Amino acid sequence: MLPLGLLTAAQGHPMLVELKNGETLNGHLVNCDNWMNLILREVVQTSPEGDRFFRLPEVYVRGNNIKYLRVPEEVVDLAKDQQQNQPSNRGRGSQQHRGDGGRGDRGRGGGRGGRGRGRGRASS
Repeated sequence: MLPLGLLTAAQGHPMLVELKNGETLNGHLVNCDNWMNLILREVVQTSPEGDRFFRLPEVYVRGNNIKYLRVPEEVVDLAKDQQQNQPSNRGRGSQQHRGDGGRGDRGRGGGRGGRGRGRGRASS
């Protein structure tokens, strides 16, 4: 299971996020993107020492600051179910409907060996 699949399944659920600086954030996941940036609501932020707590209505977390995430077990099960119900695009025949004869998309000249451009113009 890929991390982004787990995060999309966790939307709307509570989670704990530990940051690289030691702070922890407890809140409900509202949204995430491909870079693992998160938006959390109803957040309790805890200092690295664990002695200070802050209640925040909404927090944006940049993905590269995340050390780890803790999600409820039910979210993990939900993500597994979603992954199993999703049709797979891997394996044989995945390039059946390309429309270019399976040559790949190399642009105008048909790829290697097309009407090539030499090393320059010959002097006459």
